[in-house]
Amino acid sequence: MTVEEFEEFYAQAVARLTGQLYVMTGDLQEAQDVVQEAFVKAWVRRGRLERDGQPEAWIRTVAWRLAVSRWRFRRRSADAWGRGSGPAEHVAPPDPDHVVLVDALRELPAQQRRTLTLHYLCDLTVEQIAGETGLSTSTIKTHLVRGRAALAHRLRDPRIEEVPDV
Repeated sequence: MTVEEFEEFYAQAVARLTGQLYVMTGDLQEAQDVVQEAFVKAWVRRGRLERDGQPEAWIRTVAWRLAVSRWRFRRRSADAWGRGSGPAEHVAPPDPDHVVLVDALRELPAQQRRTLTLHYLCDLTVEQIAGETGLSTSTIKTHLVRGRAALAHRLRDPRIEEVPDV
């Protein structure tokens, strides 16, 4: 992959990958950071990315692994330092629908959240997800079914009464 090809690939994929990692991690800043770091790693090996044929999947996987490593580091650091901090500055409240969706996604197990993101946001097939994650296709299908069911339950509007079949 030439410098120009890599720059074009970056311009086309960075926003999409950042959005996908945002859904997977629930943290926009973290998603931006890990995607940028993954692109830096891709730059070094850009000649091999083309041969692999799936540079976007490679970057998404590297970014995911970076996010997991950062979570582990922060958890260990928090245990060591405690959680003392000053009062937070005032920030405008987020859209209520966004909060509900993010909360519902955060309640899912990480692998279900990742599988749903890869399937619905990245538009990957079950087989592609299995190849990217290293899980079997039946496990991917199970994560999709359970994740959809959990989201449907969590996103149900309690103000709407369900009418029983008569």
